Amino acid sequence: LALRFGWRDVLGLDSAFDYDPVWQHCVEIGVSPTFHSGTRRFGLRTSPSNFVYNHIGHFAAAGEAVCKALFLGGVTKRFPSLKFGFLEGGAGWACQLLVDLVEHWEKRGREGLEATRPTNLDVDELLDLVRKHGDDDLISAVEAGADRMAASDGRTGGIDDLDDFHRCAIDTKADLDELFLDRFWFGCEADDRMNGVAFSRDHNPYGRPLRAMLGSDIGHFDVEHMNEVLPEAHELVEAGLMTDADFRDFVFTNPARFWAEANPNFFAGTAVESAVAELLD
Repeated sequence: LALRFGWRDVLGLDSAFDYDPVWQHCVEIGVSPTFHSGTRRFGLRTSPSNFVYNHIGHFAAAGEAVCKALFLGGVTKRFPSLKFGFLEGGAGWACQLLVDLVEHWEKRGREGLEATRPTNLDVDELLDLVRKHGDDDLISAVEAGADRMAASDGRTGGIDDLDDFHRCAIDTKADLDELFLDRFWFGCEADDRMNGVAFSRDHNPYGRPLRAMLGSDIGHFDVEHMNEVLPEAHELVEAGLMTDADFRDFVFTNPARFWAEANPNFFAGTAVESAVAELLD
C-alpha cells in the first residue's frame, strides 16, 4: 500500500522507524531540529506548465504534515526541552493548525468521544420513531441496518485507543498550549502579511503569539536586494499588524531563543553574542 499510494514518512506518526533516539540525541548535543521540505511534484502540485500553481503553499503543506505528526505522535510530550523549527512556509498555516487541534480535541479527545459512542444509540427507540414518522423507504433502510447499529460498539478497525490525542497525555485544554506554542517555531519570509496573524492575541486561542521568526530568503529569486528584507518585514509594523515589541521578537528574540536555549554558545563570536547573552540571563 505504501508503494502504491506514495507513502510519505512524516517522522512523528505511523512511521516504520523509531525516531526517538534522534530527538534524544538532538537534546544531548544542543541542536534544535529544523525542517525544510516541500510538496511540489506530488499531490495536486503537479502542473507541467505553471510554477506558481505548484509553488504556492507547498512549504506550508510540508510543514503542517510534520508539525501535526510530531504533536499527535506525542514527540513534544516526550521531549519537553526540544524545540522544532519549520523553515519557510510562514505561520498562517500554523495558526490554523493550532485552532484545528484545539477544536478537534474538544470533539475527538477522550471525553469528547463519549458523545459519539455507538452504544449511546437506543436502536429500539430509533425504530419506533422511524416507523411512526418515516416513509416506507426510510423505514426499510433503518430496519435493514438495525442489527448492525446494535452491534457497532466493537467495530473500531482494531484500534485499541480511539483517542487520537492519547500520545500527548492531554488532561485539559491548557495542555495543548504548552505542547504546541512552547515547542514549535516558524520561519517566515519578510513579505508575508500573514506574519501578523502569528502575533494576533485576539485570533490565537490562548491569547499569546506563535513563535514566528524572520527568514531572510537572501539568495532566492524573491529577494532582489538583500538590503530591502528588513524594511519590508517592518512594513507590518507600519500597517499596524505588529507592534514594535512583536517586531523585536520576530527578528531577534524568537530566533535567538530558538538556537541559544538549546546551545548557549550558538552565537559565540558573532555580532549579537552579547545581546543574546543578555536576553538569556
